[in-house]
Amino acid sequence: MNSGRLQAFSDGVLAITITILVFNLKPPEVTNWESLLPLAPEFIAHILTFLYVGIYWNNHHHLWHAASKVSGKILWANLHLLFWLSILPMASGWVGRHFLSPYPMAFYGLILFFSSFAWYLLTHLVAREEADNPKVLLLLAINGKTKLSLSAYVIGIACAFLAPAFSLMIYFLVALAWFMPDKRIETSHNQGVSP
Repeated sequence: MNSGRLQAFSDGVLAITITILVFNLKPPEVTNWESLLPLAPEFIAHILTFLYVGIYWNNHHHLWHAASKVSGKILWANLHLLFWLSILPMASGWVGRHFLSPYPMAFYGLILFFSSFAWYLLTHLVAREEADNPKVLLLLAINGKTKLSLSAYVIGIACAFLAPAFSLMIYFLVALAWFMPDKRIETSHNQGVSP
């Protein structure tokens, strides 16, 4: 099966996810600069969530630029990933409205954890399907970052009940670690594989 429909559907779900995220932001009732200050927590949560959705979209693009074979298991694993990502706007809204509160911060970390686990599962299924594709195997070479992210999310969830600000910092640091693309992947897409 060709990956084109999977990519198009995924792009649509992620676009809707970002749209829902934007709808969570409400403008202030008053027309002065000070009226924006109470919205700062919601805006911080929005920035972080937008960054995460963008990171997943970017990595999803790289994955399907390297891979082309789609099986039924891969379709379900992709839906599993999209399910967790689709919950991010709700989790972001809860964090924004109850900034640095333990339960919203832990829930947000839980959704990040399951999204990361779903990504890990998807990449492994794609690698199993395309074991002879060096571009896909190169993508798996960065799966150590996924394992570290999963560990960081567990720490962030635990910290939410002790120091919620520390959880937020962990979630931002993980996002920053993924924000910078692995140059080996971009090089392989542009010039051929050279791990």
